[in-house]
Amino acid sequence: MGTLYLVSTPIGNLEDITLRALRVLREVGLIAAEDVRLTQRLLARYQITVPCISYHEHNKLAKVDELLTALVQGDVALVADSGTPGMSAPGFELVSACIAAGYTVVPIPGPSAPLAALVSSGIPTDQFIYLGFLPRRGAERRALLNSLAEFPQTLVCFEAPHRLNDALADMLAILGDRRMVAARELTRPQEEFRRQRISQVLAYYTAHRPRGDFTLVVEGRRWAAVRKPQAQSPSDAELRLPLEEQLPSEAAVAARLRELRDLGKSGSAAARQVARELKLNKSLVYQIWIGLDQEPRTQTPES
Repeated sequence: MGTLYLVSTPIGNLEDITLRALRVLREVGLIAAEDVRLTQRLLARYQITVPCISYHEHNKLAKVDELLTALVQGDVALVADSGTPGMSAPGFELVSACIAAGYTVVPIPGPSAPLAALVSSGIPTDQFIYLGFLPRRGAERRALLNSLAEFPQTLVCFEAPHRLNDALADMLAILGDRRMVAARELTRPQEEFRRQRISQVLAYYTAHRPRGDFTLVVEGRRWAAVRKPQAQSPSDAELRLPLEEQLPSEAAVAARLRELRDLGKSGSAAARQVARELKLNKSLVYQIWIGLDQEPRTQTPES
């Protein structure tokens, strides 16, 4: 019995492919490709002559039996147009069918647009929610954003250039003016990162026509966490208070951080002091420090 290999391919720069991926693509008997023409450009670059068949969104169900039959004869590699097959690309149905039929499924990790954008964003990476492409219809997109508005996790998604401004406008209205990154044409010569507030990114792409593939990274709701646990349990009256009344406002925390910044405190020291003063989580406070815009510092008088 053959093995189904899920081979990650470059997201733009053809040099971004692993040695293991190249070896597997040379050794399998068949390659199932989302777009055969795109895949053959990659194969030609590395002088790989393995035959390809199409496996895309519109024929993926019809092709499952054919690929299961091919696996009887030997190994098969599944590739997407870019990145990892099965991640916002066809693959789920084939993987499920292979597992049910008893075939081995092996991932060959490699380039990933969501991870490339996330780790380059300067926005927290410890927890994130990957959304794939946002819904095309405005009502569905807004419903999804509303369901995520209170989550503290970073949001990562794809968006087409012709829908970008509508999506940004919905984000601004529903999520508020959060920090975000619009990563465009990752790994290509025209790669661009706009690390700004949602309103600023929207203003830019309102004035400049969006072009290329976009990966969006949007910070989660920073002020969704509660105070650090106390030695004594809060009173019933405190428990009944809304979260906003239990916590100082984000603006108040930011103002205190600015005071300490103007006194020459480092980010770590300022966050530690404010967390101690207000009995807050230090990491949460530090994210507010990071979010402070590049404001001019107050000049302290000489003694």
